[in-house]
Amino acid sequence: MKAIKVSKFGGPDVMELVEVPDPVPGIGEELINVTSIGVNYADTHQIENSYRVPQTLPLFPGLEVVGTTASRRRVLASVAGGAYAQKAVAKQEYMVDIPIGVSDEQALAMLVQGTTAWHILKTVGHLKPGESVVIHAAAGGVGSVAVQLAKLWGAKVIAVTSSKNKSEIAKSLGADVTVDAKSPDLQAALLEANGGKRVDIVLEMVGGKTFDDSLAVLAPFGRLVVYGSASRTPATPIIPTALLAGTKTVAGFWLGNCFGKKELVNDIILELFALIKSGALTPVIGQVFPLSQAPACHRAILARQTMGKVTLNPDL
Repeated sequence: MKAIKVSKFGGPDVMELVEVPDPVPGIGEELINVTSIGVNYADTHQIENSYRVPQTLPLFPGLEVVGTTASRRRVLASVAGGAYAQKAVAKQEYMVDIPIGVSDEQALAMLVQGTTAWHILKTVGHLKPGESVVIHAAAGGVGSVAVQLAKLWGAKVIAVTSSKNKSEIAKSLGADVTVDAKSPDLQAALLEANGGKRVDIVLEMVGGKTFDDSLAVLAPFGRLVVYGSASRTPATPIIPTALLAGTKTVAGFWLGNCFGKKELVNDIILELFALIKSGALTPVIGQVFPLSQAPACHRAILARQTMGKVTLNPDL
């Protein structure tokens, strides 16, 4: 089968298309004939070895696939690695059956992005109806789902985007107001977007000054949820007692802590599938790249040229 292999850590160009033997499932695993491959921002960290979990060489990147099993089940699956390939193996408990009416790409948009959006709003953000939510990278994979869920759950949504096109996408998904991520005074822009008031929740995955500005505009009892650091720039260190003024909360979320827990992943995905089928949730499907163009795919993601869920086609 064809697969992407990394022999040395680095940027997108370290990925190469190779021929390798088909993987062999172990006890409690199944072989999946892959029809679509999910690409996540975490993958760009994985090939650099800057991910939360240290990687080893040779590395076969990728964490999620859609495909069919030998028993002809059509499944969405989280894999330990090697998703950038024509075949993959997954543990049975990490597979979710995809219902009719949900496409491969829509399903892939729910495993990492959908469940992350659900948890950062509900489990960690404790969103209540009527609250204001700032969503950075609102046209991205997580952001585009979070905008819709936040509106569905009664929030005022302030979408932060990096281009006019992405702003229009966020508005079409239900955002009440948009803010330019490149605003010279982001704090002032966020406050203006909320009618001059501080905000209740911020979903933050940029890091650096964006984190600093987000923390500065939190309302009393506000929550800032961190789920990434796309800029690869650290924020200003926080003195814990500084959070006392305003009773502010800064919390982190990593989906890796949810895997293996049915109620935190599988059940959430099934809930999201039901929302898709009902028309209440519309995943934004971005570019589809051939497997052979995985380096170009990563370059586009790093350059913030993509929107919604980005996938690889294993047959091209």
